[in-house]
Amino acid sequence: MPQPAAPDAPPVTVRHLRQALLWPLRLIHDSIADTAEQRQVPWQVLRDGGDACPWREHVDEFHGGSFHQRHYNEFVSFLPYVQRFLYGEGRSQRMAGGAAQGSPMRVFRRRDLAALRVQLHPGDAPLLLQVVHVDLYFFYGVDVVLLNVEIAADDLPLPQAGELMYRFGRAYPGGWDAHGQPLHCPAAVEWLDAHGQVVARSDAGHAEPFLAHVAEHRAPRIAAHWEHVMAPLVSHHSEQPGRLRFRQIEYYRMPMMAYLAVDDPQRLTRADYLRLGLVTGDQDGADDVPGDFERQFCYDRFWGDRGAAPHTRYLCSGLSLVVVGDARSAFFRDGERGVLAQFRHQHFLLFLIAHFQKAALLMMSDQLAEALMGLDVARPETVKRFKRQIRRNYVAFLGFTHRYWFHEVSEQAHVKALFHLCTQHLGTDAVYAEVKERIHDMNAYLDADALRRQANTVVRLTVVTIFGLVGTITTGLLGMNLLDQSHKPLLERALLFTGVLAVATVLTLYTIAKSKRLSDFLDVASDERVGGLDKLRALAAVWRR
Repeated sequence: MPQPAAPDAPPVTVRHLRQALLWPLRLIHDSIADTAEQRQVPWQVLRDGGDACPWREHVDEFHGGSFHQRHYNEFVSFLPYVQRFLYGEGRSQRMAGGAAQGSPMRVFRRRDLAALRVQLHPGDAPLLLQVVHVDLYFFYGVDVVLLNVEIAADDLPLPQAGELMYRFGRAYPGGWDAHGQPLHCPAAVEWLDAHGQVVARSDAGHAEPFLAHVAEHRAPRIAAHWEHVMAPLVSHHSEQPGRLRFRQIEYYRMPMMAYLAVDDPQRLTRADYLRLGLVTGDQDGADDVPGDFERQFCYDRFWGDRGAAPHTRYLCSGLSLVVVGDARSAFFRDGERGVLAQFRHQHFLLFLIAHFQKAALLMMSDQLAEALMGLDVARPETVKRFKRQIRRNYVAFLGFTHRYWFHEVSEQAHVKALFHLCTQHLGTDAVYAEVKERIHDMNAYLDADALRRQANTVVRLTVVTIFGLVGTITTGLLGMNLLDQSHKPLLERALLFTGVLAVATVLTLYTIAKSKRLSDFLDVASDERVGGLDKLRALAAVWRR
């Protein structure tokens, strides 16, 4: 258990920091230009972008890259159905008959961003951070994309590392202070290329564009440095052209993972761990440590003097997953077999799965709400569009359930525990149940509406049959040769046939038009408790407006 630090103890230094952002976004399709196939594989837009597009499909170690032990350890950590989701089928299965499918997940990476320069507060010396990679994760049949940015730094004071975790990863500023400085985000952010040249910088210090955008579009404006990262994907309300557009799903603070190798984890206080676990930075109230903090947010199986990586602590709040350990432990800093390798592989994937599941459910909930907002029962075209949208959402939910929804990802104790801790804080089970109920309610409404329409059709056909039965019996009793026209010329017989056909058609259509009132009359006529005069009044009501 962490103990309070001594007053004269030297400050704790983070010898190595890894911070990985994971930003879930909803993809918005062009309902006219995009085909059904393009909706299923939106990443095709990036494939077709050519040299102008900075994103390239990432060929991972399972599909032709260099395969190492860390990739093997990652693979065997997951259950078979999760393995098929993450990695697809092997080459032999894909070649045998051509029926097997590859992984439903596609990764695109851009390699033109090499470093990041961040100024946390006005007047602070900027931090130069390494950009490990920048990836986009797409999923077959789901209109969700996840941006993953991983950065690295060495030898940072613990408070500065905490502030970096707190401030970096904001899609836009949360506001501005009296001096015009952005709140809760870095004062300045610059993306650098391999030569150290600035390729994009944040505009969070300029409040007017953000204010004007919200006033006009009722939607937040994405900061310029994040717009540059996402290009050629553009924000849904952006004036820039783009075939692939995105919209924010959750809070503007991106979910975050962090790995901290510190001098001595035992020197961190409970307040330090709370700031790291809840990613509060150096904010007021961080010293108010709740009594059940360890039970709610900590996984302390490896907190002890023994083991390959002693005094390793995991902290999870759902929106963050942080691991803190001893920088002196070789296993903790091992990027091939140790905790660092697990953080970048197994732990990242379980964090990705949990946030993808919640983002997909929230996306489907948004689509249901939009379908209902576009419904106007007085306009048949909106009713038809509403039915198509609900049916499509129902099929998409079934595909999500059977392809991407699972409660268990691993039987390894710590992977299983961390996934449960993450999903518990995210509340994905409750969101799934809510979306499932909404979709079933709307689908039940469509089924009930279809039955109502079928019942109305049966009523109309019954009325037409009953009243048509009068003419049928009459003509049958008198015989079909009441008017003998067999000796008449062909033209006269044809004209007579056409006239009779027209009269019969008009009478049938008129009966259909009055079928609702005629049905009401039949109900009254069949009721033995109604007198004859009232039945005549019901018959007269058929032609009364």
